[in-house]
Amino acid sequence: QVQLVESGGGLVQAGGSLTLSCAATERIFDAYAMGWFRQAPGKERVFVATINWSGDQTVSADSVKGRFTISRNSGESTVHLQMNGLKPEDTAVYYCAASTRTGVASRELQWYDHWGQGTQVTVSS
Repeated sequence: QVQLVESGGGLVQAGGSLTLSCAATERIFDAYAMGWFRQAPGKERVFVATINWSGDQTVSADSVKGRFTISRNSGESTVHLQMNGLKPEDTAVYYCAASTRTGVASRELQWYDHWGQGTQVTVSS
């Protein structure tokens, strides 16, 4: 089973930046699409950003466009989420996800079948 571990979360001031990282404890094939999702207290888990198998196509949620950038390191089974201009509304647990079903960047949660444990991001005013 593929296992994912997120890191890089923390407490930041509004307008600040954080970079999240996701590392696989087991091999992740290059053909896997990867994504980031987040879940705020009392709310559903929602899409944030995704990247295709080759890393040349990305999709991001409207709420983070222009502020968040997803990237992946080929051959390293690592994915990153660079977050700039953070807002209090970005406060959530952020989850890394991988899909064994497609290499296409997908915003649909159901496509992903491997999930990390989550990392907390808290943005204060």
